[in-house]
Parts: sequence; structure tokens; C-alpha cells
Amino acid sequence: MIFRSRYPALFLGVHMSLGHIRLFFTVSVLLSVSVPPLMAQKPVHLTIDASKPGAKIDRNLFGQFAENLGHGLYEGIWVGPDSPIPNIRGIRKDVVSALQALKVPNVRWPGGCFADQYHWRKGIGPAAQRPATLNSAWGGVVDTNAFGTDEFMDFIQQIGSQAYVSANVGSGSPQEAAEWMEYMTAAAPTELEKERTANGHPAPYTVGFLGIGNESWDCGGNMSAEFYLSQLKIYSRFVENDNPSQKSTNQMLKIAVGPGTPTTEWTETIMKAWQHHSWSWNIDGLSVHWYTVPNGWPPSTSSTGFGLEDYSKSLKATLFMEEFLRKQETVMDQYDPQKKIALVVDEWGAWHAPLPGSNPSFLVQQNSLRDAILASLNLNIFARHADRVRMANIAQMINVLQAMILTDKEKMVLTPTYYLFKMYLPFQDATFVPVAFDAGTYKQGTTLLPQLDAVAAKDVSGNLWLEITNLDPGKTVEIEADITGIMLKSAKGEMLTAPAVDSVNTFEVPNAVVPRPASASVKDGRLELKLAPGSVTVISLKP
Repeated sequence: MIFRSRYPALFLGVHMSLGHIRLFFTVSVLLSVSVPPLMAQKPVHLTIDASKPGAKIDRNLFGQFAENLGHGLYEGIWVGPDSPIPNIRGIRKDVVSALQALKVPNVRWPGGCFADQYHWRKGIGPAAQRPATLNSAWGGVVDTNAFGTDEFMDFIQQIGSQAYVSANVGSGSPQEAAEWMEYMTAAAPTELEKERTANGHPAPYTVGFLGIGNESWDCGGNMSAEFYLSQLKIYSRFVENDNPSQKSTNQMLKIAVGPGTPTTEWTETIMKAWQHHSWSWNIDGLSVHWYTVPNGWPPSTSSTGFGLEDYSKSLKATLFMEEFLRKQETVMDQYDPQKKIALVVDEWGAWHAPLPGSNPSFLVQQNSLRDAILASLNLNIFARHADRVRMANIAQMINVLQAMILTDKEKMVLTPTYYLFKMYLPFQDATFVPVAFDAGTYKQGTTLLPQLDAVAAKDVSGNLWLEITNLDPGKTVEIEADITGIMLKSAKGEMLTAPAVDSVNTFEVPNAVVPRPASASVKDGRLELKLAPGSVTVISLKP
């Protein structure tokens, strides 16, 4: 998880050291705001040029994040094999089924800040023999270590995803990380391979991604860029994947820690060294972390019962992701014009105030239509930067921050963000297609935002898809779209909206915010579409 040492004063009006902040929050009760639709504006014209394909929108942009934090792992994924909650080897069946439907490309684990205090040996072997430890990163709660390496890999295989493991650079060592990788991936009969086999897993695991540390500039060790670089070279050299199936193809990608602020000094240090790196070390990606925290730290925006001012400020903060990425890309292009190194946004999403009555260290928040709209804006920004941004991980998967899923004992509910990710499935590994349109203006108080955002892409089967977000919660928008490169004959799709931007799904009312059929038609080869106020729409365009 992020513990950013500073935020730009211009953007958030705050400049403070988080090392001296204790988590606290004040809850203001706001009335739920529902704005009735006004008279529709003149139709907005879009042009989609299917004849000019761009970069691939890598499926790994839709990655997830599962840190040992609060009830993200324990109760969210792991209930234990003796639980009355239906499970497979201790892993919840309902959660697995829901995540299978998202085709989750990768899951980052064990952190986050927790990764740099995690010692993998405490989480292997018979459960009764695993030592209980304190999770000092998140609340000082006792961790039984029942969920460890083999359980995580089982979970990954059950949902059909790839493992993105974070090595402990802060309190660990290169030897510990190297032995962990050998335990996971060795096929030759080494002692660690034999130990894994004795633990019930004779076949080597596939590890898709290795994160070399986490936020090493703060919670991961408060390192300088130069000191981290010295550690990066060592870990990159000696932490090797031994799985024979990953030697020539499907190779594990190594991801270095990047910055958590818009400043570029850290990126400059890593990329300048990489430009002249020797055979003995290499990286494939540089990570960045950026959250939507509109009022500065600690996060104070409510996740329920908020008004339109908080709604508009949150979206304004989210759109800063565009500038944040551009700043890092400018430096990366200087040292890597061929774009070999991916920019990996492996922590992003809305960070609101903890729900009243919850443990503030567990980062529990609700998930509203606003958060789904917020996610669509981020994903669209990633798609427009797909030539460099090739991997991302929303924070987090279950019960923590902007979660896909919320659980309470045997109960489970899917959030608006879950449905948003499901709507974006056609964009996984699709090819970006240019869209031209007048974004218009949505004004709320002193906050100015574009009224519309949109992206288009061709999927792996050659089908054309269009996504349009209407940020304005008070106006219906009519769309007319011309498509160059195909003769459009039919269109259909889904729209995610709700009576109010603070609408949420609960255990009692689980379907308040779910996709509905969109009102789309084709007339003389032109798409005609009506967007509800505050909505996300994905349309399939058929020739």
C-alpha cells in the first residue's frame, strides 16, 4: 500500500510527511444526492477511425492486488478447509467463481507495505507448525500464516491468473528472495524443490512477474534512489526463475520500484542506470503508485452518502493520472526510446476514509457508482498510454479500498467496480483505435471537468468496441458516431448507471448498480446512442 511522503501542493493543497501522521478520520453525514436528468443537449459527434490501429491494450492492465491487509486475504479469500463456507482447500468458492468471470490476468501479492516484512518460510509447511507473527504494517494484528506461498499459488491456479510476487527488499535479503524463487520454480531435485514436493506440490510453479521491493522510498525502507538502485542490481542478478518452461518463452518479468509522486528524480536514476546496464542485471518494468485522494492525506472523502462536490473533486483528482504518467514517460523515453521498459501502475484507485466503526488500519470502504466511473477514467488513460503503460493493479481485490468484492462471513456482494471491470473484458489485449470527439464541460461549483471520455479498440477477433463515460450526473447525452474503416450494421451493449452517484451494492440490495442493456442503434451506417447521466457504456459495433 502507498504511504506517499508528499503530494503536490498545487493539486491537493497539502504538503506533509506521512511518517508523522496517525490514521484518523472525521465522518460528516451528507445527504445522498440524486440529480434528475435535464433536457438532452444537442447530439455529440464522435469519429472512430478503425483503419488506424494503435498500440495493444495489454490484458495485464486489468490486474488485481491482494495484500495481507485487513480482511483482504483472511475471510476475503481464505476461510480454511474446515470452514462451513464452501471452499476448495480453504479458498472461497464464491470468490473464485466471481474472479474467474473477470479473467484476472495477474494478482500482486503479498504487498504492498506488508511485502517488506514478509518472510516466506513462515508461510509454508503444515499449518499447525507455522509460527504466528504480527502484521505490524497493518494494525499489529496476529497473522497465523495459514495463507502462504502454496495457498497463494493454489488461488492463482483456481482463478486462472498469473502470479506477481513482491520480494522483501526492506527487511529481507537477496539470499532469502533467491531461495523463495527456487522453492517456487525449481524443477531439478534441489533441497528446496524436495521441500516443495513434500508440501504437496511436485510441479514447479509459474511466476509471471517479480516485483523487486515495494515503495522503497518510504514504507519499504525509506531509501534514496541511489541506494535502492544498488539493491536492485543485486536482486535482479541473483533472484532467478528456475522453471524450465519459463527459460525461452513466457519468461518472468522483473519490475523495479518507481516513484509515488509526480517528481521524476527516482525515475531518472533508475532509467539512466538501465540505459547502460551490463549483462548481469536487467529490468522489464518500472512501477508507479498513484491514488485518488482529493483532499490530501489522511484520506477524508466519504465512500457513502457524499455530495456532488466530493464527486467532482474525486474525478478531478483521478484525471491527474494523465499528467502523472506523462511526466514519467518523458524521462523514460529519453533513456528508452524503443519503450522496452513497461510503466507499471501497480497500485491505483480511490482511497476514501475508513467506514465508521471499522478498524482504520483495515482500509474498509464502500464502493459506489462514482468509483466505477473513476475506474473507467483510469483505464481509459492507461489505454491511451498503452505503448508504455502495459500493466496495472487496482487496489485492492477484496474488502480493501476500491475492491471488486465485499464479503461478510458467508455473504458476498459484487461492487460497481467489479461490473466495470467485467464490461471492459473485450479490451484485454485489444488494439487501440483513435476516437475524436468534443468532450464538453461538466461544472460543479468551481470544479471543471470534461463531460465525456471515450476509447475504442479492436478485440483479438477483430470486433470493434466503444466505451463512453458520461461524467455529468445531471445530463443525458445523445451520441452520433461515424466509423471509418468498417460498414457498421448493428450495435449493442451495456450501460452501468444508478439513480445517484453514491449508489452502492449491499448484501441486502446487491443489484442497485449493475449493467443494463444500452439504448444503441444504427442508422445509415451511423451509431446513435443515448447516455444516461453519470454512466459508463460499452458498445459492440458489428459490420
